[in-house]
Amino acid sequence: MTTTGINPELAAGRPAIDPATLKYDDRGLVTVVAQDVASGAVLMVAWADRQAVQKTIDTGVAHFWSRSRQRLWRKGETSGNQLEVVQILADCDADTLLLRVRPTGPACHTGSRTCFEPNASTLELGWLAEVLEQRRRADPESSYTARLHAKGLPRIAQKVGEEGVETVIAALTGDPQDRRELVSESADLLYHLLVLWSACGVAPQEVASELISRHRGDAR
Repeated sequence: MTTTGINPELAAGRPAIDPATLKYDDRGLVTVVAQDVASGAVLMVAWADRQAVQKTIDTGVAHFWSRSRQRLWRKGETSGNQLEVVQILADCDADTLLLRVRPTGPACHTGSRTCFEPNASTLELGWLAEVLEQRRRADPESSYTARLHAKGLPRIAQKVGEEGVETVIAALTGDPQDRRELVSESADLLYHLLVLWSACGVAPQEVASELISRHRGDAR
């Protein structure tokens, strides 16, 4: 893949994508996938011509080609929900671009966070699950996750219980105006819950599917 970081700090030393080298279809377009750089969620799919690609590179904000309106458009030009581009990746065939972005609001014109709703949560954990799977195979001397797995399922389950209690305490006794303790304990709880899922062979997607099923009224 060819990579360019739009922000100066990320762009240092990285070659820029040349729009002229991309393979456009017979309409002069390439497919563009926008991905939330923080969560990994796919936000939307659109199309871009050479001008839109260049405009995105020059401004650091996602620009596309509207097939229905037949014109260049900047994402968020009417809604304000623009996409700040952190990185551009061209696929191996040079006919598809991945924009890794920081969204300033909902990406979908319906007001949903992504165009691929329903989504069980605004908090995606798939990226963390992948990191923890890598840490699971690391040296226990250097990885807390590996050490936790080495101690076995009973210890992992115990840690989930402990962190659950600490989260409840933070919610009930913490300063309502300062939620940092609750946020911190919640992060600890989610981390240990993901380790428990991993130890039991449960993928985050399974839990997400269950939540989506409940949202649709398929269960309970």
